[in-house]
Formats: sequence, C-alpha cells, structure tokens
Amino acid sequence: MKNTLLKFYITSFCLLTNFIMFAAPGDDSDSGNLEGNDAPAAPINGKLILLAIAGIVYAFYTFRKYRKHQTV
Repeated sequence: MKNTLLKFYITSFCLLTNFIMFAAPGDDSDSGNLEGNDAPAAPINGKLILLAIAGIVYAFYTFRKYRKHQTV
C-alpha cells in the first residue's frame, strides 16, 4: 500500500509541477512577446511517424516479453 501510494505521489508531483514551472506570467505590451523576437518554431511533423513506429515496436516487445513470462 505504501509503495503504491508513493508511486502515485511521485507521478502526480512530476505531472503537476510541469504546469507550474512553465507558466508564463503574461505580457503588458502590445507585441505579445515576452522576451523579444523569437526564432521560428521547429517543425515536429517530420519525425512523428518514426516516433509512432518506435512506440508500436516497443509495445509489441513488451507484450511478447510479458507473455513469455506468463507461460513459464
């Protein structure tokens, strides 16, 4: 029980502090930028397919490992 509760606290701490650490206070100027001119955002669309394939391969690997462990 204590181990499960500890894992829950650690997970919730990590997830909730992410919002707090990156919260922006706002901007009073009309420019809309907090720190001046920003560089253009980097595109992430090019690597999403590779990330999805890696996730599927990892899922199959994990399920196969779990099944082998169940049958032994």
